[in-house]
Amino acid sequence: MRKLLVGLLALVFAEIALFIVIGNAIGVLYTLLLIVFTSVAGLLIAKQRGTKSFQDIQKTIQQGHPPAVAVIETFMIFIGGVLLALPGFITDIIGLLFVLGITRNLFKPIVFYFLRKSMKKGQVVIWQK
Repeated sequence: MRKLLVGLLALVFAEIALFIVIGNAIGVLYTLLLIVFTSVAGLLIAKQRGTKSFQDIQKTIQQGHPPAVAVIETFMIFIGGVLLALPGFITDIIGLLFVLGITRNLFKPIVFYFLRKSMKKGQVVIWQK
């Protein structure tokens, strides 16, 4: 928990420093417009990708296969959308990496690793009717 708090605090300070640097380089108004534009564009991309991902979950279930990969992708798109909605350039970059399919495929093995690790420790339980 302490690592998470320190990480979030470091992210906030890094975002503020980046705001100052970019604001000095291109001006305050353009910086604010850029933040709004990236948030709106990112949310539109996340909505489109999320809808497609949700349809993939439904299709996988209809075919009788477990939707594990599709659920992980949908979760990653959701997290990317949340990061894109937050004001900041670093969170926008991370959010885009989670939303775009090419880079999301790079993160999937990491997510599966942490899920397996959590399941072995008993922190994640899969409940089935």
